[in-house]
Amino acid sequence: MKKTIPVVSARSTGLESHMTRRGALTLFSATAAFAAMQPFAALAQGDATAQKIANHFSSVKTMMGEFVQFGPRGEQTGGKFYIARPGKLRFNYEDPSPMRVISDGKNVVIGNNKLKTWDLYPLSKTPLSLLLADKIDLNNQKVRDVKEESDLTTIVLGDKSIFGDSTITLMFDPKTFDLRQWTTTDAQNKDTTVMIFNVQTGMALDDKVFAINYEEVRGRG
Repeated sequence: MKKTIPVVSARSTGLESHMTRRGALTLFSATAAFAAMQPFAALAQGDATAQKIANHFSSVKTMMGEFVQFGPRGEQTGGKFYIARPGKLRFNYEDPSPMRVISDGKNVVIGNNKLKTWDLYPLSKTPLSLLLADKIDLNNQKVRDVKEESDLTTIVLGDKSIFGDSTITLMFDPKTFDLRQWTTTDAQNKDTTVMIFNVQTGMALDDKVFAINYEEVRGRG
């Protein structure tokens, strides 16, 4: 399966200074910017729609493709991504960015290959744990908002019991249920949007793709 989605950007200037570890962190650290959009009780129909889409998305066990990212200061970059359920993800940013984001199913590491600096986070404490779950369960008031339009279905997810008021906003094709992009917001309400395209699914991915060098992370982080 291969799909091309119109992209926002794939270019960058001065990227090494822009794409700090904080910038990469916004791939999965979001705050409560969307938390008060709609009362939970009003989302019964939206919950059903969201769960239907989530079931389809979680049935895709492996995925790879390209991405482009808009940062909060207008910085733009791109690269390649790989996903394997449950819990595994890798983002390789294109040159000149030295950043890598890797999840091995237990932890997420954000690394700067040039500076050899690393930040390590438990996967369970990030919104990526929702995105990468083997089965995406939207019970327990995880759905903060659902908006259904002719060309896009938008779902805002959060789980206070796992990561406080952090949220992740997912955008899907309403016909195919394919994921198009997601947006995170930091504590200053600054958005970072990641769009994916040229997506392929169902391929075998080597576990080495998602390996974290813990010795290097702990020794030089």
